Amino acid sequence: MAKKQSSQHQIDIKQLFMDMQETMKSKLKTLRKNIKHEPTKGEGSETVWIKFFEKYLPKRYSVAKATIIDSNGKTSDAIDVVIYDSQYTPFIFNDDGVKYIPAESVYAVFEAKQEINKGLLEYGGKKIESVRILYKTSANVVDKGVSKLPLQLFTILGGFLCLENGWRTSISDNAPFKRCMEKLNIDQLLNIGCVLNDKSFLSESNGTGIAIKYSTSDETLIYFFLKLVSELQKLGTVRPIDLNKYIDQLDSQ
Repeated sequence: MAKKQSSQHQIDIKQLFMDMQETMKSKLKTLRKNIKHEPTKGEGSETVWIKFFEKYLPKRYSVAKATIIDSNGKTSDAIDVVIYDSQYTPFIFNDDGVKYIPAESVYAVFEAKQEINKGLLEYGGKKIESVRILYKTSANVVDKGVSKLPLQLFTILGGFLCLENGWRTSISDNAPFKRCMEKLNIDQLLNIGCVLNDKSFLSESNGTGIAIKYSTSDETLIYFFLKLVSELQKLGTVRPIDLNKYIDQLDSQ
């Protein structure tokens, strides 16, 4: 006699993300509606996204608003949302609430706004460029007592986060959006973005231009988040910092 199959509890993962998406939309809409002071509104948007990442990203990743620095003392623009490593990073400066994070420890940087349009997309690309052009060191890796050559450095991910689409049509059907993306140079490239009330996107340079994939209009957050985690996994772990390059900036040797 065949055994009766035991009943299994199931959960609707998509619905969980749908609920999460509505919560994010509600928070950002409240900011947009009730806060008139633009800098305060902007800071509020950044905080909403930072808290989301802190809650749902794997714990190996830390998240903050920060300025990125390199071993030559150069700095990036102020970055709204930075995903970085703190486990293997030997130092992160926190001066009166402003964080300075070494370029070697950064996985991804995002511009966070209330909406996306031509001017803000180009502005976000320049902010990302200010991070990617910084000098990154890489030290030898010691494995079981054997020193190996430094691992190849990866390109820091760049992205855009917002609530609304500033164009009249969806970004997936929008020639101006595609043209803006194609005009970004390689250091300005937006690899990933989330326009909560429209669609999310994932882009890559294919040698002749930009190939862009889009979410459906009702899966913006789940598509964005899962694609982001997938892209972060591809990067692996941040490379060891060559601390001697930072020591060179000291009077003591």
